[in-house]
Amino acid sequence: MPLNRRTFLESSVAVGAGAALTTGVAAPAQAHGRPPKPAKRYSFTVMGTTDLHGNVFNWDYFTDKEFDDKAHNDVGLAKISTLVNQVREEKGRRNTLLIDAGDTIQGTQLSYYYAKIDPITRTGGPVHPMAQAMNAIGYDAAALGNHEFNYGIPVLRKFEEQCDFPLLGANALDAKTLRPAFPPYSIHRLCTPHGRDVRVAILGLTNPGIAIWDKANVSGKMVFPGLEEQAAKWVPKLRSMGADVVVVSAHSGSSGTSSYGDQLPYVENAAGLVAEQVPGIDAILVGHAHTEIPEYRVRNKETGQDVVLSEPLKWGQRLTLFDFDLVWGKGRWTVEKVGARVLNSNTVAEDPEITGLLADEHKKVVAYVNQVIGTSTAAMATADAPWKDEPIIDLINHVQAETVKAALAGGEYAALPVLSQASCFSRTAAIPSGEVTIKDAAGLYPFENTLEARLLTGAQLKDYLEYSARYYVQTPAGAPVEPAKLTNAGGIPDYNYDAVYGLTYEIDIAQPAGSRIVNLSFDGRPIDPAARFVLAVNNYRASGGGAFPHVAGAPQLWADSDEIRNTIIQWVRAKGTVDPGQFASVDWKLTRNGAPVF
Repeated sequence: MPLNRRTFLESSVAVGAGAALTTGVAAPAQAHGRPPKPAKRYSFTVMGTTDLHGNVFNWDYFTDKEFDDKAHNDVGLAKISTLVNQVREEKGRRNTLLIDAGDTIQGTQLSYYYAKIDPITRTGGPVHPMAQAMNAIGYDAAALGNHEFNYGIPVLRKFEEQCDFPLLGANALDAKTLRPAFPPYSIHRLCTPHGRDVRVAILGLTNPGIAIWDKANVSGKMVFPGLEEQAAKWVPKLRSMGADVVVVSAHSGSSGTSSYGDQLPYVENAAGLVAEQVPGIDAILVGHAHTEIPEYRVRNKETGQDVVLSEPLKWGQRLTLFDFDLVWGKGRWTVEKVGARVLNSNTVAEDPEITGLLADEHKKVVAYVNQVIGTSTAAMATADAPWKDEPIIDLINHVQAETVKAALAGGEYAALPVLSQASCFSRTAAIPSGEVTIKDAAGLYPFENTLEARLLTGAQLKDYLEYSARYYVQTPAGAPVEPAKLTNAGGIPDYNYDAVYGLTYEIDIAQPAGSRIVNLSFDGRPIDPAARFVLAVNNYRASGGGAFPHVAGAPQLWADSDEIRNTIIQWVRAKGTVDPGQFASVDWKLTRNGAPVF
């Protein structure tokens, strides 16, 4: 892949007499009695978002109504735009920068529609709504997220072409040349009233897990080395090029953990390690982990200086502000102080400029998701699915198992039993009784995962289930059980807990992790450790996502190129009627010493 033409970017922003300026306290009088000139100072603000995931409007396309959650958060770039306008009004437009830390073009039906239904890649196609909104708001730079690669490199390249700002990825390298496939950095010149410009470098880093999670899209085309390694390469270069301030925009959490086990020699959530190990960084905008960190300070081991980290909450729920105070001395600007905070987007109204700009696109997608594709004989919901075997998860598994059986029919593995794995991706997804729409079916599967078939043994499946059952908090027999406190042990997200369809088993939550699966059976008999099974599994899991044992190394028998949610939509269309009585059963349950928890 050729080196992108925008490997180096520099923007110049002129600042007039209204620049942010503070006057420092005078130094002691000189010997001849004349007081020294006050120190030259300058202040500016870098604003940041991350994990926007296709959210422009404060709207939930899966429920077809305004977004809301228990904390009454709001979402979307239209809200962020209002906050950005307020900050620019307060600080001065020329004393601010606006950046993002990735995962921009995947996540809502709005972003899906313009990647798959009316794709931006078609000749004379539309401009991506996220590009339109971010251009209008005036972003200065954005790092690549792992979900940028979900729709393939051509869609990402077209999105990049449509953006008026650079997409940065210092550790997204061409697989053949090992040169950057995207601009590694951009440099922005802020002109102060003192005649001494401030040069702010933005270094973009993305997630090495792309090599696993989107293997089908990037294998042989791009490689993704570790964040620390590439930051150590680029930060000194940026300083030698005259950068007064270095800000890293990293699509990588701060915790130092990984969900892909030993699949790669790199850490998934490495932002904190970058701050600790690489000197010369002033601040890091953190992404990927979907957590809120207003301000987090990490001491750099070499310099002893604090690096300020901040992660604004996903989907445009928060806007990070890094406030920098600089002082001029010895012929250069030095960062005297930096702090971070977040603003809540639920405190402001949507910017009518942004909602008006994309009103037509929004209407098209609302009409699309409300198309009726079938009916259901019963209502189903995911509210209890994290701790109970619910029909709505059985629906996903049933569709996946049927799809794999049909694909393998007549072949070498047609006689093997087909099992399926699925997770509860959303605790608010539902299939209503009566008419079923695209939004209902798509809401079961908010990710762009595709389906594979892998070959596993009974013993490997036991290991797989034991690993999955780590999700539950160990709870002694007789102790009270609160469902809200029973799951997500060790911070394991819902999408990394799998229920396996086609087996029967119990999960004894009184036992320690690794010793919880009991009465594991197939077809009414204890499972044979040597027996072979086909597992219908999503590509994220099959590629090592979540670090589940055995599956990433298991033989691949078949793979689909279509998203699982499209497979579900097509299945409902074909059947016409969804009847839980034809596919739902209670195959697994939580127990304590043999007694059911629920």
